[in-house]
Amino acid sequence: MHLEHKASHPDRLIRTVLERHSQLDERDRALLTELVYGVVRWQGRLDWHLDQLSKTKPDKIAPAVRVLIRLGLYQILFLDRVPNHAAVNDSVEIAKTSQPPHIIKFINAILREAVRKRGAWNYPDPGKDPAAHTAVMTSHPVWLVQKLFDQIGPEETKLFCESNNRIAPAVFRVNLLKASRNGAAESLTAEGVDAAPSPWLDDALRVSAPRRDMTRTGAYRDGWIQAQDEASQLVSLLLAPMPAERVLDLCSGFGVKATHIAALMKNEGEVLSVDKSAWKLEELHGNAKRQGISIIRTLAEEVQALDPQSTGLFDRVLVDAPCSGLGTIRRKPDIKWRGHIKDPFRLSRIQKELVSHAARFLRLGGVLVYATCAVLTDENEQVAGHISESHPELRVEPAVENLPDACREMISGPYFRSWPQKHDVDGFFAARWRKNT
Repeated sequence: MHLEHKASHPDRLIRTVLERHSQLDERDRALLTELVYGVVRWQGRLDWHLDQLSKTKPDKIAPAVRVLIRLGLYQILFLDRVPNHAAVNDSVEIAKTSQPPHIIKFINAILREAVRKRGAWNYPDPGKDPAAHTAVMTSHPVWLVQKLFDQIGPEETKLFCESNNRIAPAVFRVNLLKASRNGAAESLTAEGVDAAPSPWLDDALRVSAPRRDMTRTGAYRDGWIQAQDEASQLVSLLLAPMPAERVLDLCSGFGVKATHIAALMKNEGEVLSVDKSAWKLEELHGNAKRQGISIIRTLAEEVQALDPQSTGLFDRVLVDAPCSGLGTIRRKPDIKWRGHIKDPFRLSRIQKELVSHAARFLRLGGVLVYATCAVLTDENEQVAGHISESHPELRVEPAVENLPDACREMISGPYFRSWPQKHDVDGFFAARWRKNT
């Protein structure tokens, strides 16, 4: 219910609850995780079912009641291992702890009707309204489905949406400052964690224990591994920082890319990580220390307030821009419900301003990389095209020249472009320029 009121990521909420209730056994912990992620992932579909079952529209039902009904519906419609009668009874019992009698009756009636209907639902007609059909069946906002229809077509959109409802692989970058890939894999195997080589990158591992708290493994504590999807790692490889250089990391957040950049630099040179959130930079410091990295300096500041006269110029600049995050729905299903049809355009204006400002910090011959974890062209190709047109001093450099051969299929024109349904990685975009004049 917390997610209905404020922007909190499901993984952080789950972690907090499990820490408070450490006595829960593994089965209960797994079911809790399944319910939270399942309800958030399928929220649109569940609300469509609720709309079919109730005369009261879902958005007119109190948030706490709506969440209780979604929980019951998810168990009835999606979980085989929970008997229908148990799903109804458990939901009603939970409702009794906080709701008045008439609301308890309402919840009971809705869930019992869902059980009675079984598969007899009048879904939107794919022939008459294909966007609405895909939106309901894959549980995505119809505005996003329609924009993707226009961009990549109905079939590819359907595959994209379906892939977002599957659990993303748990990917870890091996910190080569401290370990080899084989050494990290052997360490994890010794602790009962099955780690396999990434199909894309030599220095990454895929772990088939998504419910396991990896921060408790020796490999993580000792700084040998860092959770990071391959697409995110490829952004740093596109930047291609070298030892002894000065690198500016703008909108750094928790600094996952910053620590990768520092590792690629063999911990020689300087990385200045800038973010407006000081608490995120504090977490970055702890993460850098764990990984044995000492060259990262942080600055809690609005990017637009930065001045090259005070920071000096840099060999490489990364703009890991604030974006819609629609390429990471597999990992953060709540993102699709927080977005709005106007977001991509609104964000693209901010992104253009950030990249234009970032160009001021480049020395002659320096490299600028713009990256998002978004999938719509508004935030990607359109922004990159605008930068190329408005900055004649910047020359686009083809991504293919700076990415591993194994990742050639993630190249789109001069840009890096990955998709979850095509590559089983997060949806990312990145463009690279060199300053010539």
